[in-house]
Amino acid sequence: MTGVSHSFVHDALPMRVVFGPGRLAELGQEVERLGLRRVLVLGTPEQEATLRATADGLDGRAAGVFPEARQHVPAAIAAAAADRARELGADGCVAVGGGSSVGLGKAVALRHGLPVVAVPTTYAGSEMTPIWGLTEDGEKRTGRDRAVLPRTVVYDPELTRSLPVGLSVTSGLNAVAHAVEGLWAPDGTPITAVMAEEGARSLLAALPAVVERPDDLDARSGALQGAWLCGAVLGATTMSLHHKLCHVLGGSFDLPHAETHAVVLPHVVAHNGPSAPAAVAALGRALGVDPGAAAGALADRARELGAPTSLAAIGMPRDGLPRVVEAVLAQPYANPAPVTRESLTALLEAAY
Repeated sequence: MTGVSHSFVHDALPMRVVFGPGRLAELGQEVERLGLRRVLVLGTPEQEATLRATADGLDGRAAGVFPEARQHVPAAIAAAAADRARELGADGCVAVGGGSSVGLGKAVALRHGLPVVAVPTTYAGSEMTPIWGLTEDGEKRTGRDRAVLPRTVVYDPELTRSLPVGLSVTSGLNAVAHAVEGLWAPDGTPITAVMAEEGARSLLAALPAVVERPDDLDARSGALQGAWLCGAVLGATTMSLHHKLCHVLGGSFDLPHAETHAVVLPHVVAHNGPSAPAAVAALGRALGVDPGAAAGALADRARELGAPTSLAAIGMPRDGLPRVVEAVLAQPYANPAPVTRESLTALLEAAY
């Protein structure tokens, strides 16, 4: 590892991971292992049948089901879930689904300190982080608190076999964005760099197979392992321009979360690349291209996989772009390249 710093601080997060086909059957044992007796099972309305089946399989340890999770975790829904947990006397939450479900579980943990068990069914990766987010009045607030970090994550690749191909792709590219930001994060380490490169490589290799053979358990397992690594990188490092942009776009205009990440990422890579050569080199290796071609190759890969490639295509109003610029500049995140009104406007126009 020539040129890598040998002096750094790596703050590893405590996490129990149960991984493998069929491991959902062990969810009850994992809940029992944590000493939980009355858990609230959380997820989206579309997953209600799955949530109720999950609750039924918990051997009487489910206090109830709350199938109201929504993307970007609206504060009103978070408050309703927290109230429901209190009314039921819940001593923990089981979040089944993607980032919306896990995010809602985190919101309840933030309010009441209840432990969360996550059962991911997408490649969002948020189950591996202590990052929470809430959206209210068109603004998305985020923060870090170890109280929201799931105590146990049950990864069962069989649960992802029914994940629609389009969502599989955008969810996977969302996870790749976590890895890329970790590669240029100011607090990145040689350990997170290795995890980020391997996580991105694993996902970018698995997604074409998922598109061709959605039921392929090997491809699904590879994608889920990649998401795990990418999420862990996000949990250990500082977010930069890419995540700031996506938080503003999603929170202010209710754009679809994963699709927004998929659209924006190549443009941020192009913007940051000259100031983050090691990060772009790692991404190039994950893509199998020269570093200078990484941004273009990432955009090409997204297009080949059928992901949306413009903000216009996912419902962003063009006249809202100046509002995004002002919001990002008002509360900037650490970033390897300077972010000016001119450069940010150009980036968003290209993404639009």
